[in-house]
Amino acid sequence: MSGQRRREVVGQGLASLGLVLVALALPVSALAQTGPVSLDQARAEHEAGKALLVDIREPDEHAAGVAPGARLLPMRQLSARLAELPRDRPVLLICNTQNRSRASFDALRERGWTHLRFVNGGMSEWNRRGWKTVKPGG
Repeated sequence: MSGQRRREVVGQGLASLGLVLVALALPVSALAQTGPVSLDQARAEHEAGKALLVDIREPDEHAAGVAPGARLLPMRQLSARLAELPRDRPVLLICNTQNRSRASFDALRERGWTHLRFVNGGMSEWNRRGWKTVKPGG
């Protein structure tokens, strides 16, 4: 191996090591601020007050029951009500199955939201598990 090639390989290795060390220095919660989150983890974080659960289903879906304490913000109204979404704390988007929450997640990430995740399984899985729901406003 030539001296130049050896320096390139060592440089690449050091760069990779640097990325690993940066990742290890971050708390786990900082690494997990984006992408999907399990229903169990979302519920735990929401109930502990560590994250805001935002139900983006439509009002007719909300009428069947919502997670206690969830903020109701229908997907169709999302762009007009962006000011209601905090940027300084974790936000968990939930819909019925995660299709709309994933699409909303992608759109909000493009607009600069960083502490954002979407809930795998959604409210259909929440209901299947028999977890408590409440009527909106109640």
